[in-house]
Amino acid sequence: MQWISALVAGLGLGSMYGLMALGFHLTFAVSATVNFAQGSSMMLGAVLAYTFSQTLGWPMPLAVAAALALCAIYGLVVERLAVQPFVRRGSSAWLMATVALGIVLDNLVMLTFGTEPRSLPSPLAQSALQIGGAGLGVYPLQLLIPVVGLALAGVLHYVLRRSRWGIAMLAVVQNRDAARLMGIPIRRTIAGAFAVSTLLAGIAGVLIAPLFNVQADMGTVFGLKAFAVAILGGLSSAWGVMIAGLLFGVAEAMITATLGSGYTQIITFGLVIVLLAMRPDGMFGRAEVRKV
Repeated sequence: MQWISALVAGLGLGSMYGLMALGFHLTFAVSATVNFAQGSSMMLGAVLAYTFSQTLGWPMPLAVAAALALCAIYGLVVERLAVQPFVRRGSSAWLMATVALGIVLDNLVMLTFGTEPRSLPSPLAQSALQIGGAGLGVYPLQLLIPVVGLALAGVLHYVLRRSRWGIAMLAVVQNRDAARLMGIPIRRTIAGAFAVSTLLAGIAGVLIAPLFNVQADMGTVFGLKAFAVAILGGLSSAWGVMIAGLLFGVAEAMITATLGSGYTQIITFGLVIVLLAMRPDGMFGRAEVRKV
């Protein structure tokens, strides 16, 4: 039963990493940049869902919808303030700017929401599943998270490869001049990618909030792991980052169940280093072809 519980918990955790990593994939695919405030976006989704549902007493569906809408708006703010001004001048300072904006958000939430961890109640995370009278130590929410994660990965893959909007997004990063001549609104397309990116992180935060404590600094470590997952899966592959997230989450859970939490970060990040040494472009990524 312990192994089953660890496996399901790992899949749920890995799906959350995968959702956040999908945001890295999306912005990279469209603008060749990434949002290093992605962890803060995940935290924002969880904190807003808690505030609207528990503090203000809104119905949970309305609270979640409002939280996710504000996460998407935050993505527009990140693109406008921390990415666009620097990319326009050919500077890579957006790297530090997105980090700084995430730190600003973390501290604003800390001042307004407080530092005390809080629990977001959910009927899907109250009673563990049982088989034959024996408890599995698995909550229904832990089974739902991988389903949502894989479904969103499938939708994103379809949108990018099959829809007009997705093809337009890919055209922007491949040849901006040609995309502009074809009438594609480049700035709006990139802004939309950042909005969807932070929306995905917000969904991860809302899903994982009932299983973890909601607090202002909860996104820091999660964001770092999600970026490791994105690099490990290959930033150019939506399915790659999702599968890498699942593998990373399962590895974490199994190591914790077997050796204890003290070894989890050492072994998992050690494995990331080894795998990237063997596959520098990620497990499912493709090496960039440079024209000379």
